Amino acid sequence: MNYQHNKYIVSAISTIAVAILLCPIARANEKKVFLMKIDAEIDPRTNRYSELALEEAVNIDAHLVIIEMDTYGGAVNDADDIRTRVLEFEKPIVVFINKDAASAGALISIACDSIYMAPGASIGAATVVVPTGQAAPDKYQSYMRSIMRSTAEANGRNPRIAEAMVDQEIEIDSITEAGKVLTFSTSEAIKYNFCEAEVKNIDDVIKRQGIDDYELVEFELSAAEKIIKIFLNPFVSGILILVIIGGIYFELQTPGVGFPLIAAIVAATLYFVPYYLNGLAANWEIIVFFVGVILLLVEVFVIPGFGVAGISGIFLIVGSLILVMLNNDYFDFSFVEAGDITKAAAATLSGMLASVILMFFGGVRLTRSSVFKRISLEDTQQKSEGYTSNFNEQSYLGMRGKTYTVLRPSGKIFVNGELKDAFTRGEFIEKDRTVEVIDDSGTSLKVKEIDE
Repeated sequence: MNYQHNKYIVSAISTIAVAILLCPIARANEKKVFLMKIDAEIDPRTNRYSELALEEAVNIDAHLVIIEMDTYGGAVNDADDIRTRVLEFEKPIVVFINKDAASAGALISIACDSIYMAPGASIGAATVVVPTGQAAPDKYQSYMRSIMRSTAEANGRNPRIAEAMVDQEIEIDSITEAGKVLTFSTSEAIKYNFCEAEVKNIDDVIKRQGIDDYELVEFELSAAEKIIKIFLNPFVSGILILVIIGGIYFELQTPGVGFPLIAAIVAATLYFVPYYLNGLAANWEIIVFFVGVILLLVEVFVIPGFGVAGISGIFLIVGSLILVMLNNDYFDFSFVEAGDITKAAAATLSGMLASVILMFFGGVRLTRSSVFKRISLEDTQQKSEGYTSNFNEQSYLGMRGKTYTVLRPSGKIFVNGELKDAFTRGEFIEKDRTVEVIDDSGTSLKVKEIDE
């Protein structure tokens, strides 16, 4: 009885031990499938998302990458960047079109090694359009046709069909007639080799790839990237603009304090870096901003009054802050939505308006604040209390001397056996004339000419 009982215990322990030993082997055989989603307009943000996602796929050594696609398209230049990344990726990339892969979405899909579509999905309609919905000029259509054609050829698909998804003038027997841009349903895409199979979900896609034992890893932006996206909000951008302009103003009003300038630099960094990382802020747009700041500083500290330099500086600063938010190509706004321009201008101008209000009302409060009182001198230094602005060790008041140089109205004089800086009340005095010191406060002596 005890022998039988002990036999069962030994058997159970052996089974558990074998399971523990085999567990790492099982995990080692488990393949990692990486999932990324393109389910919004294709723009610089999507471009950066895809870049980060594919970098992460490399880091985890993914066996397969799946793009879950549902988009009506977007910017051609960003779609081309994504397409190039997909074509150059070393591991297989497949796309699951769960609804739409239109325009730029079709281009990215065709770049993938395999295309799978859900029931009722579609692919095509890749004509380049401007924000009004009208077809873009032919130079854009020609470029789109060429990259659609080359992408289809790279993956063994009919390049003529790919071109027909862009150009409505292309006619292909039994497939499409002239005057219509080609769009395939799921069954049509399968028939003409633009889809491998109809599937219902991601699991079906993975099974079609012959993978049974796998770990599905879905890509998510890091906390830092999510914070960066917050700063792309036009409202937040407006607040940062307020801090930038307000900080520069208060620094000019209280030079040497430092805090307003630091606040402006931090705000400028938080403003420009997110847009730069997402491909919206070009180098030249950031340079324009700093050129504007330099012109403004020159106007304030070098050139008297307020003229061309100051106005040009303000114009460049405002223009740069607006352009940074827009996906323009050297002032080419063909593919920029009118609403985006309005939002960018509104955010910039509202931020500047708020900074002007802050200058008028906040400036007074700042000078009365306890923080400002710690770094500013509020007491009057009276002469009766021993304070003086005289830099001389002895008094020269009433002494007479000779001009060493011409005073126009300042220059040098010899007085009491010393060479001293001096200036007149405005008149010129020739060299070797007798002068009398009438004021010795400050760093120079004030003199008048004496007739002998």
